[in-house]
Amino acid sequence: MRDLKGKLNRRSVVTGLSALAATAAFPMPALSQSLFGGGRKVVTQEQLELNSSTAMNAIGGTDPIISVDTEYNLQRVAEYYERLNAIGGWPDMPESIFRLGLGSDRAPVRDLRTYLAHTGDLPRDTPLSDEFDAQLDGAVRGFQARHGLQINGMVDEYTYWAMKVPASTRLNQIKLNIERVRGLEGKLEDRYVNVNIPAAAIEATEGGQVARRHTAVVGKIDRQTPILRSRIHQINFNPFWTVPVSIIRRDIIGLVNDNPNYLDEYSIRILDGSGNEVPQSAIDWSTEEATNYTFRQDPGAQNSMGHVKINFHNPHAVYLHDTPQQGLFAENARFHSSGCVRVANVAEFVAWILRDSGYDIIDVNANFASGERIDAAVSNPVPIFMTYFTAWANRNGVVSFRDDVYEYDAQGKVDFPEISA
Repeated sequence: MRDLKGKLNRRSVVTGLSALAATAAFPMPALSQSLFGGGRKVVTQEQLELNSSTAMNAIGGTDPIISVDTEYNLQRVAEYYERLNAIGGWPDMPESIFRLGLGSDRAPVRDLRTYLAHTGDLPRDTPLSDEFDAQLDGAVRGFQARHGLQINGMVDEYTYWAMKVPASTRLNQIKLNIERVRGLEGKLEDRYVNVNIPAAAIEATEGGQVARRHTAVVGKIDRQTPILRSRIHQINFNPFWTVPVSIIRRDIIGLVNDNPNYLDEYSIRILDGSGNEVPQSAIDWSTEEATNYTFRQDPGAQNSMGHVKINFHNPHAVYLHDTPQQGLFAENARFHSSGCVRVANVAEFVAWILRDSGYDIIDVNANFASGERIDAAVSNPVPIFMTYFTAWANRNGVVSFRDDVYEYDAQGKVDFPEISA
């Protein structure tokens, strides 16, 4: 699996592949109605869009990552991976596949075809060919969807390194995650939220089916989102943000030293123990004196929690929230927070949480727009699980994998007391 050191090494290697990439792939034309013709079969933009939607549909559907069927689905996939490993797994991918894409016509395309036939993204009886055609484009997009990568049909950096993971590692992931889901037996109710940390994704599940999926941003490697089980009991609209002491120490002091106007620019006030505002000039910023004060950010467009904070009791002081940094949701690796979880399309998620409390999406958006501080109790507190699943499968046998970002797979960790207790 890709770890921190490995990722840095791989990133430098991929940079060195830039010269190779110049000859590895046919220059990608601007997407238009007809992508390339001549002696080849014409591939249209509509075909590529269909390939992307097919890839997403294969991993989508209504099957949750965690459910009463997860163990059975993973067991079925494990049987195939056992047989695959018994014959040596899939072939190791050469560097020459890097940057292959639609229109490439070289021998490494055959290596890519062989690999994707082993992973199940391409039918095993597909004839070998040097041509990167629409069918192979669809297979690459399917692989990218299963690994949580941006779906572009190109063997880019993230796709290349996902393809370098041995089949034996994938089998080990499947086995570890079978054990992890067993720790949730008897704890799943009719309605619950699952934050899967390695996927940086959220599922709102009801009646055994996914009602909503949301992209998330979770904790950095050195500021990890904790594994836990709780209940969402309160929604804070247009909240103040009280900056944790750890962030004052690690971030704010340095930011103020770099930019003395930082606190004013982001509407952050300094308060003493009595709630009185303290001028920035009263603090010695060459020391950690600032940690003795409360730093509070006013509601508004710059607030780090955006329009809403989603509360659940836990000993780690973490929560779910909105964010003004919407661009982060488009990244492959969404591990940027200090432990809390940012939620994409948060208004729809909040409306689902507050459904039994008399709110709908119109009410939620109206509260956002008002800028008014409103605390809404969740009349039927919704169970929330923060989990660590690096492999799962749906009823159709389509298996998804994610990187072992916190190295729990590497440690063989399957018991998380805050969930299994």
